[in-house]
Amino acid sequence: MKFIIAAVCAGTPLLFGTVGEIMSEKTGHLNLGVEGMMSIGACAGFMFGYYTDSFLVALICAAIAGGMAAAIYALLTVTFMANQNVIGLTLTIFGIGLANFIGIMMLNKSESGTLKLPETITSQMREINIPVLSSIPVLGKLVFSYNPFVYIGIIIALICGFYLGKTKAGLNVKAIGENPAAADAAGINVTKWKYFNIILGGAICGIGGAYCSLIINGGVWISDNVGGLGWIAVALVIFANWKPTHAIWGSFIFGALRVLKYYAPKSIFPFPNAFYDMLPFLITAIVLLVSSMRKKKSANLPASLGMNYFREER
Repeated sequence: MKFIIAAVCAGTPLLFGTVGEIMSEKTGHLNLGVEGMMSIGACAGFMFGYYTDSFLVALICAAIAGGMAAAIYALLTVTFMANQNVIGLTLTIFGIGLANFIGIMMLNKSESGTLKLPETITSQMREINIPVLSSIPVLGKLVFSYNPFVYIGIIIALICGFYLGKTKAGLNVKAIGENPAAADAAGINVTKWKYFNIILGGAICGIGGAYCSLIINGGVWISDNVGGLGWIAVALVIFANWKPTHAIWGSFIFGALRVLKYYAPKSIFPFPNAFYDMLPFLITAIVLLVSSMRKKKSANLPASLGMNYFREER
């Protein structure tokens, strides 16, 4: 049971990153800047949480920061039609560098040489104890006793899944991802929905970054706190078949790989810890390799993914 709980917690930042990237890719935009957006969100969430002692403020600021980073990507790829891969990679480099720069600058100003969240905010992020439900044997611990981020991530994934699959706006977004020219001809405002979904995806990624800096690192600021999770999230989009609801179980599977070294019996699996640290990235590479070799494309893969839309060519 402890392994399942640890897997859910370890997979939560991946859930945010994966759902955020799905929202962008459904409009036809492959944003490889997930790591950068999560890093910026991690920095904003930690710094605002550190100075305001408010989990809610930290959460909102992380979302805003991630959304603003995504807005830069949207401006360059939607309006100026720059290469999506190049801009995404640039966003990752910029986001990691900016977060580390701000973190080091704040560390230098700290008298103790460290930045640690005050108890007032860490107490707001502890496991939620739901009366009666949390006391149910086995099920209570497995379902009703996580930190707020876990429930927020699952709720966001369910809402995004409903939005893309059951609403007119979501169907318009999927139409844009399949054929933006046809969607434009049908009267759908392609530019508006591209901007909206890309920025929304960035905001979700920003919250995932805040999880890394506020929860995973024990409330202490460290550089490169996202640690490559953004890249795993990009591959998880394929693993989840571009469905936000599938991202829930997909992220928890990869979360299990992240914590496997703490629970795998060394007598049966005598591998060094470095092997287990490498395992999620190895599986990510395999997922990408297999998906690139498949002759039959997924029905949920947006047909215009990675291609900019030139309205004059309609």
